[in-house]
Amino acid sequence: MSLDSKVPQGPLEQKWSSHKMNSKLINPANKRKYTVIVVGSGLAGGAAAATMSELGYKVKCFCYQDSPRRAHSIAAQGGINAAKNYQNDGDSVFRLFYDTIKGGDFRSREANVYRLAEVSTNIIDQATAQGVPFAREYGGLLDNRSFGGAQVSRTFYARGQTGQQLLIGCYQALEKEISKGGVTMYPRTEMLDLVKVDGHAKGIVVRDLTTGEITTHAADAVCIASGGYGNVFFLSTNAMGCNVMAAYKAHKKGAYFANPCYTQIHPTCIPVSGDYQSKLTLMSESLRNDGRIWVPKSKEDAKAIREGRKTPLDIKEEDRDYYLERKYPSFGNLCPRDIASRAAKEACDDDRGVAPTGLGVYLDFKDAINRLGEDTIRARYGNLFQMYEKITGENPYKTPMQIFPAVHYTMGGLWVDYNLMSNLQGLHVLGEANFSDHGANRLGASALMQGLADGYFVIPSTIAVYLAGQKPGAVTTDAPEFKEAEAAAKEHINKLMNIKGKRSVDSFHRELGNIMWDYCGMERTKEGLEYALKRIPEVREEFWKDVRIPGDADELNAELEKAGRLADYFEFAELMCYDALNREESCGGHFRGEHQFTEADPEVQDGRTQAGEAKRHDDQFSYVAAWEYQGEGVQPKLHKEELVFEFVTPSIRSYK
Repeated sequence: MSLDSKVPQGPLEQKWSSHKMNSKLINPANKRKYTVIVVGSGLAGGAAAATMSELGYKVKCFCYQDSPRRAHSIAAQGGINAAKNYQNDGDSVFRLFYDTIKGGDFRSREANVYRLAEVSTNIIDQATAQGVPFAREYGGLLDNRSFGGAQVSRTFYARGQTGQQLLIGCYQALEKEISKGGVTMYPRTEMLDLVKVDGHAKGIVVRDLTTGEITTHAADAVCIASGGYGNVFFLSTNAMGCNVMAAYKAHKKGAYFANPCYTQIHPTCIPVSGDYQSKLTLMSESLRNDGRIWVPKSKEDAKAIREGRKTPLDIKEEDRDYYLERKYPSFGNLCPRDIASRAAKEACDDDRGVAPTGLGVYLDFKDAINRLGEDTIRARYGNLFQMYEKITGENPYKTPMQIFPAVHYTMGGLWVDYNLMSNLQGLHVLGEANFSDHGANRLGASALMQGLADGYFVIPSTIAVYLAGQKPGAVTTDAPEFKEAEAAAKEHINKLMNIKGKRSVDSFHRELGNIMWDYCGMERTKEGLEYALKRIPEVREEFWKDVRIPGDADELNAELEKAGRLADYFEFAELMCYDALNREESCGGHFRGEHQFTEADPEVQDGRTQAGEAKRHDDQFSYVAAWEYQGEGVQPKLHKEELVFEFVTPSIRSYK
């Protein structure tokens, strides 16, 4: 079955404006009759809730944090992209569109990506009007810096706290609507299930994380903006509470999950220090503006550093391998994240890693400090340097940072059409929870851009396309589907609580994460994925027999929360592996060891690419893989949305 993306006809630059002009509208008096549920209060969810409330809709917004200000969007550091061309360096909406399509290895939908680039300029105006303190140049204009995958400076930033500052602006807009009564906020509340009535998404089942009370809520439409699924790997840069539950529960109710194998590995994270860790810490990609990445040329020097017999300052300039500058001279240290991550892995696989574990490379600011002065570097990155020193005990102004790739963002998500509605009528999906904009790899500083684009500018226009055909308030929690869903959620929790085994939730989560990192992480192979698909059900079976959840269900119980999320991760991990196994090519964050260029390939011989780079197969896999749930332990059913490129030509993704 080929999926209908509902992309409007016409020239690329006119699609969004003509779509809005031709879409159904709801007049302001009638908007007040409709209720919309928003799950998640980060930049996508918070912006959507605030903006739809401003339009007149009644909004119910749910988050598991104790405040919307603690949504994980707050953790974004480096910046937000927008095609303002303030630097007059050749940027444009089309260039941002093309860089994003190319960065995603030509595996994203053209029309959605162009719309993202088009509305990016409005986001900066909106955020500035809200008081977001973007960095400014001496003359008062907003400043920009460079990010990976682009040769122009289009990233707006607030030191290393861009996500936090944007979220505060969004939060203030949300709080204004809460105080007016347009938004009802439900903090410390987790979605347990989606409720369908006559095939339409009409409500959710939730659990109060403080009291354990389970309730249902009805609405005329549901928006999921609950973030990504990177914590399936256990160790990631995500907050510990980030999870796949909302999206996966919708998937089990019939929503297609698109491209789940597309996971972003971020190249600039603090290396793993021991088995005691429960998460990893990200160092912003913005650091690659001024930091140079290197390892020793000699394996002996690398070994001496690992053993403490040498320091990085002992390695002479001529004995350092600035491998990104060597391999990708046009982009250097600002090549995209997937490429930079694999290059770091190659250096460490070559036994030239510098961390005590051998899994680390250097990010060195010596040249930038000599060129610009320490005060300038401190002004740009001071809070990041402070965070690094607090965690590692090393002063990055004096000695190079140690970094290594780690799981960060996820490009896959629930399938949506041009209106951000899934194949389930009434279910809309925003931000990282959908698949639509980043293809196989997200460029740095594009996550905040998509979240705010979806929340502030896209969903407020497109949700009316669905709601205009619905009778407001037609479905209430008195419908039998709500009682059934509530009973099923309670039964699921009782099942977890009654296992009364011996192993902790985290021990199972770590075991699953190790399987996923080893066999569905930075590099995948057919053999490894088949092993993972054999091993995951075995660990899941043991989980359902031997997990230990202390406490009771009708109280604050963090272990129960984690167990419920992990139960979904076991099933979701299989879905990821099925998708990765099916996609017999390498593209972006999905790198299959069997599909890489070799010295024998003509593309390498004529200089278009290099041996070891990802090898796509456009003739076979130029499609979105949208999977339909078939039951626990059963291989999902594949649906395809063919990707048609009218305005760009897929080519070898070279950053030389």
